[in-house]
Amino acid sequence: MKKNALFSLFALTGLVLLIAAASPVAPGLKVGDKAPDFKLKNVDGRMVSLAGMKDVKGYIVTFTCNTCPYAVMYEDRLIELHKKFAPKGYPVVAIQPNDPEVQPGDAFEKMQARATDKGFPFAYLFDEGQVVYPQYGASRTPEIYLLDKDLMVRYTGAIDDNAQDAAAVTTRYVENAIAALESGKNPEPSFVKAIGCTIKTKKK
Repeated sequence: MKKNALFSLFALTGLVLLIAAASPVAPGLKVGDKAPDFKLKNVDGRMVSLAGMKDVKGYIVTFTCNTCPYAVMYEDRLIELHKKFAPKGYPVVAIQPNDPEVQPGDAFEKMQARATDKGFPFAYLFDEGQVVYPQYGASRTPEIYLLDKDLMVRYTGAIDDNAQDAAAVTTRYVENAIAALESGKNPEPSFVKAIGCTIKTKKK
């Protein structure tokens, strides 16, 4: 009886290990990875790439959209991030990753209208065909990838610790990460899970 139980335990353990080995590794960029560049259409019709931006020390690449309530809550904070850090060499580069057929409010024309209404001072790019966000591994809006000038990922995740109330924020993760880079240090923490809406894509 004990032998049968022991054999069953070994068989079950082996099956679990086999499943784990066969499961794909979660995709996406991690801290220390080099991010791919891209060329995406901005709301003003220009094609924008990271390489085309001059006099930069890094990039606050942000996956965001028009329709997610969390993304909307962070719009003013993204504007302030850009105004504060673009002059220091860290511009916000916003990318809208949702499929507009699934989420019509995120269509390119709606992006243009939103950018005008809010006066976005940063590039607001359309990930047409949803090509870029899977390369980065983004899953939420908003979600940040702070890159250095060599496109190395130095921080990823949340903007700060309070989506609902900007006045109640106690830890500004992106600002702290940039301060660390400016001091020649590694950001700590370098990852904080992003809180927001899932990226919308067609069902396969």
